[in-house]
Order: sequence, then C-alpha cells, then structure tokens
Amino acid sequence: MTVAVYPGSFDPITNGHLDIATRAARLFDKVTIGVYDIPARNLMFNTHDRVELVTQSIAGLPNVEVKPFTGLVVDFARQMGARAIVRGLRAATDFENEFEMAMMNKRLAADCDVVCLMANLKYAFLSASLIREVARLGGDITDLVPAPVAAALKKRNAAGA
Repeated sequence: MTVAVYPGSFDPITNGHLDIATRAARLFDKVTIGVYDIPARNLMFNTHDRVELVTQSIAGLPNVEVKPFTGLVVDFARQMGARAIVRGLRAATDFENEFEMAMMNKRLAADCDVVCLMANLKYAFLSASLIREVARLGGDITDLVPAPVAAALKKRNAAGA
C-alpha cells in the first residue's frame, strides 16, 4: 500500500487544498492530511476546529484521513507509514519555498519523496490568508471553500473574532 501525507496548517482548508487532496487520493492508496498543530503564525481556527473542518470537507474521499501533528513533517510521515509528502504549487514563488523544504526533508528522511501537484488553474490565486481576509471584509467566498468552511468563517466573522 502506497501511503502519502499532505501536511499544512489549513487555516482554513480551501477548494484549492481540497483539489490537491482529491488528486492525491487518486494517486495513492491512502492519504493522511496532516493538520500542523503549532505553525509560527496567528491562526483563525484552533487545531481541533481545523481538523474538524478538513474532516467535514473530505467526507467523500474514502481513502483520506485527517490527523493533527506537531514537529517535523518527515517524523509525521514515518508515523503514518508514508513514503511520500504531497505539496501543492500555485506559482513560481511557491516553488522556491517548496524546493528548499523538499531538500531539507530529503536530507532528514532520504526514503521519503516529495510529490508536488500543480494547482488547478481556477484555484492558482487562492491562499488561506486571502480567504480569511476576504471573508473578514464580507466578500463572497462560497465558491472558493468547502461549505463547512464558508459557514464557519461566516460564524467566526459575525462573532467578531
């Protein structure tokens, strides 16, 4: 069985993330979406909420599971029995950062490969931070995120969080 992990903070998960997860699910027998527990940035949603939103969003993907993780991605990949780390690339600017991370991960775990999937053209501009900002300012993001995320953002922004 070929296992992959798809790590990220997913604050929140977007349709771009979901597209990458769906495509990875066709390539691998099992995909574990790893929700990073403690990224070095301010989060809109706590880890529990992010895991729940991702879980609700991938409900139609039977070979995909969601787990929180802390620490190195390669250590998480080993814990999950994964031989691949899936990453999405939107533009050339993503490439440089992803390349550096891939080289470090290869140095730390030579037996684990990074597989980069190019973003679907209709989601190439999307980022979680852009979604948070547009939602906070009252813009319509319903076709850019899964329905549970749109509802959670609306609720969060209505509460003034």
